[in-house]
Amino acid sequence: CSLTMIAYILFTVLAILPLFIYLRNPYFLGDLRYAVTAIRIGMRMGKIKKNFSSLLDCFLDRAKKHPEKTFLIFEESSYTYSQADRESNKVARALSTHAQLKEGDTAALFLGNEPQFVWLWLGLAKLGCVASLLNSNIRSKSLVHCFSCCEAKVLIAGADLRGAVEEVLPALREQGIRVFILSDHSDVEGIESLSDKLEKTCDEPLSPQLRANINLKTPALYIYTSGTTGLPKAAVVNHERVWMSSFLQAMVGVHSSDVLYLSLPLYHTSGFLMGLCGAIERGITVVLRRKFSVSNFWNDCRKHNVTAIQYIGEIIRYLCNTPKKDNDKDHKVRLALGNGIRSDTWVDFLQRFGNVRICECYGATESNVGFVNYVGKVGAIGREHFLYKMSSPYALIRYDTEKEEPVRNSRGFCIEVPKGETGLLVGKIGQKTPFYGYAKNKQQTEKKKLRDVFEQGDLYFNSGDLLRIDEEGFVYFQDRIGDTFRWKGENVATTEVADHLLTVDFIEEANVYGVKVPGHEGRIGMAALKLKENTDFDGTAIYQHVKNYLPSYARPRFLRIQDAVAVTGTFKQLKAKLAEEGFDPAVIQDPLFFLEDGKGYVPMTQEILTAITEGTLKL
Repeated sequence: CSLTMIAYILFTVLAILPLFIYLRNPYFLGDLRYAVTAIRIGMRMGKIKKNFSSLLDCFLDRAKKHPEKTFLIFEESSYTYSQADRESNKVARALSTHAQLKEGDTAALFLGNEPQFVWLWLGLAKLGCVASLLNSNIRSKSLVHCFSCCEAKVLIAGADLRGAVEEVLPALREQGIRVFILSDHSDVEGIESLSDKLEKTCDEPLSPQLRANINLKTPALYIYTSGTTGLPKAAVVNHERVWMSSFLQAMVGVHSSDVLYLSLPLYHTSGFLMGLCGAIERGITVVLRRKFSVSNFWNDCRKHNVTAIQYIGEIIRYLCNTPKKDNDKDHKVRLALGNGIRSDTWVDFLQRFGNVRICECYGATESNVGFVNYVGKVGAIGREHFLYKMSSPYALIRYDTEKEEPVRNSRGFCIEVPKGETGLLVGKIGQKTPFYGYAKNKQQTEKKKLRDVFEQGDLYFNSGDLLRIDEEGFVYFQDRIGDTFRWKGENVATTEVADHLLTVDFIEEANVYGVKVPGHEGRIGMAALKLKENTDFDGTAIYQHVKNYLPSYARPRFLRIQDAVAVTGTFKQLKAKLAEEGFDPAVIQDPLFFLEDGKGYVPMTQEILTAITEGTLKL
């Protein structure tokens, strides 16, 4: 009888235990799944460290085990893993023969989303070379700078970017750079064709000995990030970082049977590391688009049986802003992975397009800390987990936005903010959580380091982002510090834009900043200008200038003409107050101008403001 009673009690306890755990922590199962996956990834990474293999080896393994599985779908063409392997063999052989590239050399890739981007990267990896992924929107001074700071020996450009290459060709030839273009012929001295050479090259496998000295700490990529310096910085991405980034898809539950829709640019961390490299690690099919198209998105997903998509916040908003259709929920997409989605857009998307699991992430190319919202909490960029914090220590510290520096106590150490308060995210730099910095830019590398944070001699990475962690452990993005803002999914460095504006002959000073726009993610560009004495504002001239030298997302959409540009006592330009004042002509007495597509800068009116706030004028 007593045994029966004990058994009954045990059974009752076991029966109500899951309910008790759920009431204490409704996210317990998600946390448990995350922990199990994290341990598996840790064990796999341990094996990779013991017997080194790169992501290229992972790709070759996929090609060997599933040669006929579709790897890439692009427009009306599809390529198997085996075909991709052979195409990249051609690239490696051609570049070895005609460009004399060898292990340790760097080659810069300057092209948009297309299969050749993937073949070129794989081919370079087969030679043991480093690929520098240039933003295909940059031009002139920025292009030369980005190319120079990675010490590349070769530039390989898409045929559609021939004009941009020709513009900087004298500077490249001065440095003795070999320039190839993906074309069958070239009649420009200093630019060699590559497509014809690839046609004539055999596709036999290459010896692994060509990359025998590569290890986890060897640089694999340079990916460019904008910062407070103005010009883009080349973040060093080694083979270990490539692996860790590629595991994100496994972390959020992507399976080998999934089909990924990728319309983000491959020169960015999101598209390349999280998207393409993650797909290779999972052995899945990628539907690659040249650019995101809101009108083709769902038709593409239906046509190719897409089950996973990658996004930035703007993509989700564009999809939600399209006219509703009866077949909005007629698709197989089950998972969305990305960053930058607003809470209201998140809810709208789920209500309209059905039960899609949204996995919002947070991180930066060069950062040693990141988060994943693996339980789908609306609005959160991630969730704390004790296992992650043990392996990657981080903290939110109190930050003085006026002085633009962390607040320190009487002992000179930083102050960790309590739960619910906003603080600057810092990640501890150590053997397991390194920060490799930027190529040929020691000054900016050092600027990202914080010393003596919690104790004498410790070292932390300064993310430059203000976050908040609530009582349940969910992480929320609050704001960026410094001189960078984000628009259309791109980081815009205000110093670089200002430098371009200052080359206009009637502009004496330029203060560039981002302003919030109702219904839009990020901030749009605005500039406060002081004109030179005895000169007039010429809206057409400045429009032609920004059109020629800046990508569309970096062009200031609003201009404010001031008698003097406001500065601090140490002559730092004041941006916060200007950003708060925005672009309302009823509030601002200074002359205001708006960049109207195709027309140039026109006087800002109340009618334009109304059209922007009501969403009838597209930005």
